[in-house]
Amino acid sequence: MLLLGCIKEVSDYELVVSLPNGLSGFVPVTQISDAYSKLLSKQVAQGELLEDLDSLVDMYSPGTLVRCIVTTVEKSADGRRSIKLSIDPKKVNKGLNASALASGMLLSGFVSSVEDHGYLIDIGVSGTNAFLPRQKAQNYIKTVKRGSDLKIGQSLNCVIMEVKNEGRVVLLSIDRSEVASSLATERQNWSLSNLLPGLVVKARVQKVAPLGIKLSFLSFFTGIVDFMHMDPEKSTSYSPDQVVKACIISINPTSKVVRLSLRQAFLHPGGSPNQVSNDRIGAVVEDSTVKAFYKQFGAVFELDDGTLAFARLKHLSKTRKSFKPGAFKAGCKHKCRIIDYSLMDEMCIVSLKYQIIEARFLRYQDINTGDVVQGKVFALKPIGMQVKVTDAMKGLVPSMHLADVILKQPEKKYNIGDQVRCRVLECNPAGKKLILTLKKSLVQSKLPVLSNYEDAKPGLITHGFVVCAREFGCIVKFYNDVKGLVPKNELSSEPISCPDKVFHEGQVVKVMVLKCEPQQERLLLSFRLSSKPALEDKKECTPKKKQEVKYQIGEMVDVKVLKKKDNGLEVSVLEDEGNVIASIPTVHLSDFVATCKLLWHCLQEGDVLPRVMCLSDNGERIILSRKSSVISAVQEEQVVRSFSEIQPGMLLTGYVRKVMPFGVFVEFPFGVTGLAPKVSMSDKFVTDTKDHFVVGQTVIAKVMSIDEEKQRVLLNLKVSECSSGDTAAESFALLNQYFKEMKEIRNLLRRRGESSMTQGLCELVPGKELQLVVRDVKEDGSALFSGSCVTGLTVTATRYHLGDKKVIPGEKTKALVLHVDALTSKVYVSLREELLKR
Repeated sequence: MLLLGCIKEVSDYELVVSLPNGLSGFVPVTQISDAYSKLLSKQVAQGELLEDLDSLVDMYSPGTLVRCIVTTVEKSADGRRSIKLSIDPKKVNKGLNASALASGMLLSGFVSSVEDHGYLIDIGVSGTNAFLPRQKAQNYIKTVKRGSDLKIGQSLNCVIMEVKNEGRVVLLSIDRSEVASSLATERQNWSLSNLLPGLVVKARVQKVAPLGIKLSFLSFFTGIVDFMHMDPEKSTSYSPDQVVKACIISINPTSKVVRLSLRQAFLHPGGSPNQVSNDRIGAVVEDSTVKAFYKQFGAVFELDDGTLAFARLKHLSKTRKSFKPGAFKAGCKHKCRIIDYSLMDEMCIVSLKYQIIEARFLRYQDINTGDVVQGKVFALKPIGMQVKVTDAMKGLVPSMHLADVILKQPEKKYNIGDQVRCRVLECNPAGKKLILTLKKSLVQSKLPVLSNYEDAKPGLITHGFVVCAREFGCIVKFYNDVKGLVPKNELSSEPISCPDKVFHEGQVVKVMVLKCEPQQERLLLSFRLSSKPALEDKKECTPKKKQEVKYQIGEMVDVKVLKKKDNGLEVSVLEDEGNVIASIPTVHLSDFVATCKLLWHCLQEGDVLPRVMCLSDNGERIILSRKSSVISAVQEEQVVRSFSEIQPGMLLTGYVRKVMPFGVFVEFPFGVTGLAPKVSMSDKFVTDTKDHFVVGQTVIAKVMSIDEEKQRVLLNLKVSECSSGDTAAESFALLNQYFKEMKEIRNLLRRRGESSMTQGLCELVPGKELQLVVRDVKEDGSALFSGSCVTGLTVTATRYHLGDKKVIPGEKTKALVLHVDALTSKVYVSLREELLKR
């Protein structure tokens, strides 16, 4: 069976391809083309990397359309089907022969050799030599490949320009405009045996039915357009005898069924389907509306953002017996979760199953190193044990990690189907690699998880496991392959002559970080947790004299900048004639994270900052803040001064103190802190907490519950829960404060008489109209601009903000400033008419 597919993921060994109707398939690295397979074999035989062999990652990118042929359909042990594909032209184009080739045909080809004047292309037709002249590739190389040459094994959409010697020689073109405008015609003598997916044809509507449309094309062919491939904007306006453009997406030679698509993304060869943001995968949609129900297939829903989604029949209920068709009439609302996105159908795939909606993990991207997960024993192998975390995710517990001690016969402890509680040692979503541990000491550890060298601060105490014990000491491993050395003199307070007799491989140990060099990935550790240098002990014995507290929390002062430090500003308090030194952390320069960095960059020694609030004064160190929201909360008494004042339901203004995989710690003025768990952090589904919050970010939190015995506060940071009522007024106040601060920064830069580029940045404010020239159009649809008013700046418009305009390099156009990033000298603009008219 021949199919048109869209590359979804690329790894070193395979392509994951999205297929029509929500299916996915896999193209192994050996099924690319003959030339690429020969290079692979040569590399394996020589045992060293070849210069002219590029990896799949270098040649292919998600969103690229490819023609595929199904080679096998395998069924795994857990009942899941795996579709193996090939994009080798010898298999895809096997129905073609030299005499059938005609000018104007659109074929798949692969670069087999790079020559001086062009490229030899493998089109899979026996007895035919295909050549691509270099001038016919220049436009493609410049716009798509960014100037880099074509590579052996690279897939191309080729149009036959000329056929010579009865098909023995053909000249090709990959010019984007020629490919995009290509149309299959009767003159090209297509037959069912050589018809190819990806061909665009003119077709006539024969019949319109609820499940789709029947079309006739190329004189004597008929085909079907199912409900998922009708143009969403025209789905109700098709009528018999109407002429439409359609793209062939599958050909089944056995049943002789041809399927086509009327979706706009497929009607111009060389294009790519619309993609969805990765943030949407895994999101739970509270109210999705049924648009249509198809009793043999599933249901189409409209999501909260207006996009369409499809749920297969098996995902509409827990079991077939519990399924109620009456609940899926048009207009009915259901809660669902987005579990995937079908590039070939340009639709989200959703599930209404309760266990999927409530599942903690859906994809490898949802799992963080250090997470504790529940799983089911799937298989016991010599290298370890396979654990099924979800239907789509499996992890490996290496033999060393099956227990706190090495198990010689793990089959006596574990049975297939057993439920186990593991901890994630390593997770690589790109490679779909999940390494787990069953060591109780690690699974139950309450100590911090050490998963990168940057977090290894001196004094940190954590758990790890021994991977090597030698005469020089022990090597201890942590999470994400972080490892460090415990030298012989740090193994114990008593001398140890033979470490390998005391410590064994796999042993869980508690260690303290002595020193770390993140750049060199060097980590020095100690097993002597309580040992401290003698000088430090001596210092600790000398009691420090408590200094006088000079300022109360909430007190306002004017300060002068003395020194800029990496983490903030050192300032002197003017009211005290400069004798009192305080500090303003960078994150406390503003309520807005981006403005904090910009202010730190713009301020200089000697600058005066008026009305700064004292955040804390312990007699030794004074911390100040310029966060206007925090200052207002203190001045209006919208704060709690102690744990006893906290009540559930309170709305409090604070700032993020720490971001952890399980949630966010928020600190409020007067030192009270609380935790917002992952589930209460955002109205959106949270995969990675670091994607939603940063340390120092100003937040409004709602108190959900308090534990007086443990002195713990649970918070909610969801915007829907933390509004005082007038959301519009709150938003405008924040926006007004942001523009006020940006105006202050521009005035500061103007007074300094900075460079002409900086002066130009000061003049660019959101809403300003500019006259620009299109400099370049990127592969993702965005565009770069230049102009006399933006000299030295990077000016960009995303694909969305180009609107309906088809811009070309050199063209003059009007644009509206959306945002100015002064730190990176980037300006974001829009060409959308509805914005320019305002």
